[in-house]
Amino acid sequence: MPVHDKTKELDGVNRRADLGGGKEKIAQQHAKGKLMARERIEKLMDTGTFQEIGKFVTHDASGFEPEGSEPLGDGVVTGYGRINGRLTYVFAHDFTVFGGSMGEATSRKVVKIMDLALKNGAPLVALNDSGGARIQEGVLSLAGVSDVFFRNTLLSGVVPQISAILGPCAGAAVYSPALSDFIMMVKQTSNMFVTGPDVVKTVIGESITFEELGGADVHAAETGVSHFLLENEEDCMSLIRRLLSYLPQNNSEFPPRVTSEDVASQESPSGVVPEDPNKTYDMLEVIRRLVDNGEYLEVHAGWAQSVTVGFARLDGESVGIVANQPLSLSGSLDVDSSIKAARFVRFCDSFNIPIVTLVDAPGYMPGSDQEHRGLIKHGSKLLFAYCEATVPKVTVIVRKAYGGAYCAMGSKYSKADINYAWPGSEIAVMGPEGAINIIFRKEIESSDNKSEAAARLTGEYRAKFANPYVAASGGIIDEVIDPATTRAKVISALASLRNKKEFRPPKKHGNIQL
Repeated sequence: MPVHDKTKELDGVNRRADLGGGKEKIAQQHAKGKLMARERIEKLMDTGTFQEIGKFVTHDASGFEPEGSEPLGDGVVTGYGRINGRLTYVFAHDFTVFGGSMGEATSRKVVKIMDLALKNGAPLVALNDSGGARIQEGVLSLAGVSDVFFRNTLLSGVVPQISAILGPCAGAAVYSPALSDFIMMVKQTSNMFVTGPDVVKTVIGESITFEELGGADVHAAETGVSHFLLENEEDCMSLIRRLLSYLPQNNSEFPPRVTSEDVASQESPSGVVPEDPNKTYDMLEVIRRLVDNGEYLEVHAGWAQSVTVGFARLDGESVGIVANQPLSLSGSLDVDSSIKAARFVRFCDSFNIPIVTLVDAPGYMPGSDQEHRGLIKHGSKLLFAYCEATVPKVTVIVRKAYGGAYCAMGSKYSKADINYAWPGSEIAVMGPEGAINIIFRKEIESSDNKSEAAARLTGEYRAKFANPYVAASGGIIDEVIDPATTRAKVISALASLRNKKEFRPPKKHGNIQL
């Protein structure tokens, strides 16, 4: 065959592969407001950098369609390219081919890309739009997806893994995203569940919609499965690019440094926190006044809102922020917020991202509901995460740091490297109001004016025991600082810790309370 004819044949095969399940199914996807796999990749990657691998792969099973008409690519597009100029590997399900289901050949393509990401130390992005393991291939499909799960585990803590849910993600398919570092979902488009509404109805008689069972809003606000909630697919691709800009390529590198604008004239955070310790405020405003250009990428914004976690930059360097949020539960730690913060701390520690902690915690959330949900077990996860982390850790006590919450939120004794406190902060076993009701109960009860006596004793306790100078005198706080100097102090501290090395006893791994 002449070269010209061979090239023409190649063009035809490429066009057939690009069509996936056919023009009709592509039109159906577009009618739902969904992009095709290659269209998603084009929006994700730097222009012209994507290189596809395995485009002509077909499945090994028989009996699906007439011989020779098997869809090329077998329902997943795999390859590599550049995001922000840096190497990134990607796979994207093609829902037009068997509903994006994972067959044996599909899984082999995904595993190859994951292996390349591991060998070359580059992030992996998964664009999920899959009905799960392919029923027609039986146990071979389960073997294939299990191999993917094993690779997710190998990659964990070595290279960043980001999963976007851009349609259904059902059955066995949910576990690969669950094993990744971050999950993104799109409103009214994304669904995640182990068993769908029909099965739920058959097995337990419950009638429920796709959205109610595993929609984006459910997983962003109620379950915490999703880390980011997006309006559309374009926003999702943009956010993946932004998230990766804060992260290193792998666990042996540091995050990229960016040139930062002069932000010395930005507002001081001191005006945000009320003088009255019982009044609330928005910790996000404190964070925006501390970080470069006020830019803060919040993670899990809709879930466990008594703690906020996210990425920012200080003098151009990536940092992970963990902070109590007084607008929710007065900033108390509960089951969900402990899990949320612990997971984030461990991610930052895995990828050499310094942790800045802003503390305003009245304690762990009291009540039978929290105790019965396992607050002891889940609360200990945050302690474990901070104690285990060896990246630079700088803590600022903004207002309250009481009881176990003081210990858990990056304290000196969970080996924070530098500990600051604002002049109005309170550090004690418990809040003054609770403490005086225990210590001076008899004195208050015997007083002619109980409320006046309680107020006086509260003030005395706060002045004598709960102020930061008591902690500073014992070396628990390294320095009591003017809130207006917080940004400069934290930047200086992080700069001094840039070459930090901390060694721990050799072991296979710790046994965190999962």
